[in-house]
Amino acid sequence: MLEFAGFLPILLLIGLAAIQLGLVGYAVNQAGSGARAAARVASQGEGGQAAGLAAMDGSLDAQVALSGGGDTTTAEVTVQVPTLLPFVDGGWSVTKSATMPNDEDEDGS
Repeated sequence: MLEFAGFLPILLLIGLAAIQLGLVGYAVNQAGSGARAAARVASQGEGGQAAGLAAMDGSLDAQVALSGGGDTTTAEVTVQVPTLLPFVDGGWSVTKSATMPNDEDEDGS
């Protein structure tokens, strides 16, 4: 019983670290989804920032940046990773980008 009580904090720490790794994966997934949605809408000539933010979980702190030139539009989304562990610095962020071809006008230009 005493051995288990001594090993319990290590088991809890490993469990919390696994959950934190899952939160990192979730943030990466949400950033990719937001980048694709923002690039798709912006390539059609509409506001892509709102679409990118709407495609992600509203509780995440995210920024959407759009850039376009020529035949493509690129969206870059940065998401702050939520932290679960109290002793881990909360400054983690993940960035994903997506590029979509711009829609052509009806006259072919």
